[in-house]
Amino acid sequence: MVFVWSALIASTLRYATPLTFAAIGGMFSERSGVVNIGLEGNMLAGAFFGIWGADVTDSWELGLVIAMVSGAVLALLHAFFCIHLRADQIVIGTAINFLALGVTGYLYVDIYGDQGTPTTIPAIPDVNIPGLEDVGFLGSAFGQLNLMIWLSFVLLLVSYVVMFKTPIGLRIRAVGEHPRAADTVGISVYGIRYACVVASGALAALGGAYLSLAVVHLFDQNITGGRGFIALAALIFGNWRPFGAFAAALLFGFSSALADRLPEYFAQGSSAPLLFNALPYVLTIIAVAGVIGRSVPPAAVGRPYTKH
Repeated sequence: MVFVWSALIASTLRYATPLTFAAIGGMFSERSGVVNIGLEGNMLAGAFFGIWGADVTDSWELGLVIAMVSGAVLALLHAFFCIHLRADQIVIGTAINFLALGVTGYLYVDIYGDQGTPTTIPAIPDVNIPGLEDVGFLGSAFGQLNLMIWLSFVLLLVSYVVMFKTPIGLRIRAVGEHPRAADTVGISVYGIRYACVVASGALAALGGAYLSLAVVHLFDQNITGGRGFIALAALIFGNWRPFGAFAAALLFGFSSALADRLPEYFAQGSSAPLLFNALPYVLTIIAVAGVIGRSVPPAAVGRPYTKH
């Protein structure tokens, strides 16, 4: 029983990690006033360019850097249309998702063809904490987690400090709540929004790269499986705060881990376990529906700003 629960916790963290990166990225964008529906596209770009970058450079570290650049470029395109051209942010985010799907699909077939990605691509390593593996429950749950999981914990703390304990965080929140007042006191609304949207894309791309370089060790056009949208739901459920979004990511991660475990208790050949694959998505719908009217988004989110 101890092993089952420790394995469930480890699996929950693995599933929650890409959601955490994307949700915290989305927090920066939306706290500055720009809706980022394109998190799914950013993750997909990160997944492809991360594994491609690791392949051509023979380095998973450079693969992560290339993944972040790909997400940042997509986000920069998103920012240009939403901030400077004042286009509808939902429509542009949706277009970014389709653009990422088309570009990564084309490049994958063009570069790798029917053979798929090589199995020799460097993977992001697990972190073995000396002595922890021998400490029963804690060792089984936390003794051999991937490096990206630990980095997500660091990102969680850093993002909280930046957003709520520093002057730059105050500026971001001011731009997302009252852009006109922020502009009046000399804060660059456009500059803050551009920086936050680009950071959002880079962080979401890290979540995608985690999937391809640490989890499945290959690229597939459906590798993200809607996780960008689940991350957006986690952000809303968490009331646009880092720890709230992380808690929601853990909830969705637990549902995915549970969906993996439950089929073990059904007879072989039963179709019932197939229903469990929908559990994370059903939970997403229920969670978002449950917080509608309760979560309070930034006052100016989704509203283009015109500088006079």
